[in-house]
This record gives sequence, C-alpha cells and structure tokens, in this order.
Amino acid sequence: MQALVLGATGLVGGELVAELLRSEAYDAVVVLTRRPLAVRHPKLRETIIDLETLEDHAETFRGVRDVFCCLGTTIRKAGSQAKFRKVDLEYPLRAAKIAKRQGAGQFLAVTAMGADPNSKIFYNRVKGEAEKAMASVGIQGVHLFRPSLLLGERNEFRFGEAAGAWVMKSLDPLMRGRAAKYRAMPARTLARAMVNIALTGTAGVHVYPNDVIRVLGMEAEDGCVNA
Repeated sequence: MQALVLGATGLVGGELVAELLRSEAYDAVVVLTRRPLAVRHPKLRETIIDLETLEDHAETFRGVRDVFCCLGTTIRKAGSQAKFRKVDLEYPLRAAKIAKRQGAGQFLAVTAMGADPNSKIFYNRVKGEAEKAMASVGIQGVHLFRPSLLLGERNEFRFGEAAGAWVMKSLDPLMRGRAAKYRAMPARTLARAMVNIALTGTAGVHVYPNDVIRVLGMEAEDGCVNA
C-alpha cells in the first residue's frame, strides 16, 4: 500500500511522513515537496516540484491509495488574500482531482477549526470553501481534519502562532468542559490521527473536530516534549 503526502516540509507534514514511514501498513511513502527533506528511508520516494505545475506530476499519484494534503500558509506569509487562497484552496483541490483521476481511494486533508464557507472571516471562509470543493470531487473516502492551534517545532518562526502556543499551553490546565474542544495539541497527535483514520479505509465524507482528533491520535501525546 502506498501513501502520498503534499506539504511534507511543514509542521504537520513532517510528523505525518514520520508516522507513515514507521507504519508497517505502507510499503512506500511518496512525497511531493518544494525542497528536499532531511529524512532518508528505504520506503521514502521524494519528488521536488513546483505546485504551479502539479498536473505535470500526475503520474506520481498512480498506485497510491491514500493521499494526505497538509498544504497551508498564512495571509502574512502568502502576501495577499489571493495567494493565500491559491495555497489553501486551489492547490489542495487540484491535488484531489488528480488523486481521483489516478484512482486514489482516500483523500485526507488538514483544514482548521472554524472552517465554514459562509463565514464572514476570510480565513475560515476559504478553509470551508476548500472542504466543500474537496468533498465534491468524488473520491471514495474524504477525511477533513479541523485542529485548533498546533504545537511543535516549525522550520520557520511565526510570532503570532508562537505567542498563541505559549498562551494556550499556559491555559491548558483550565480548559475543561466546553472549553476542552479548543485545546491546542501537538502536531504529532494530528498526524497519528490522520494515519489511524486512513488505515480504517472508511468511505464517505467525514469531518473531524479538534476534540475528536485528540482522541484518535492520543497515543502520540504520551511523552511529547511539545505538549
């Protein structure tokens, strides 16, 4: 069984690649990335690409059962709302369409808590539009993950997220009851939840909120230094 990962150089993508390589269920892990990974493994098949030419690499999707999409950016990093929309909606949708044409059975994507195509907040609206678009492609199993703030070592420093992580970790002991669904989680928890769901091979469109993700990937939280 083969898996393919987009966004492998990001926080979640890096943890996801590690989980997939550890899993005995996968014989090969195909990674489409903008720059080489610092990982070497017999199961890893790496292809350097420009996402603008994603369709030129459609053949790399052939034989893949599970496609994991961890593409995402911030409006500040993207430079404009239009560029943000391209990374968080257009590229994932193009990947989903290629996956469908090449016979992939499942498409698993990271969106965000609050994703809503009707939201007045631009970020949440784009995430919601992306979910709706990916779900409509027609892949047998579509799994959409809506995490809250993610904790872990990023390759790039994001001041807002770093500050938010500090606040969320400080408040974590107090976030119980209804507030528990907003708790931050280690990126590895999300990665493990995605792999666990992929291995079930469940058909249909499914959305996983933050609190459910924690349950699905809780084994990854034990001993996690970033938790």
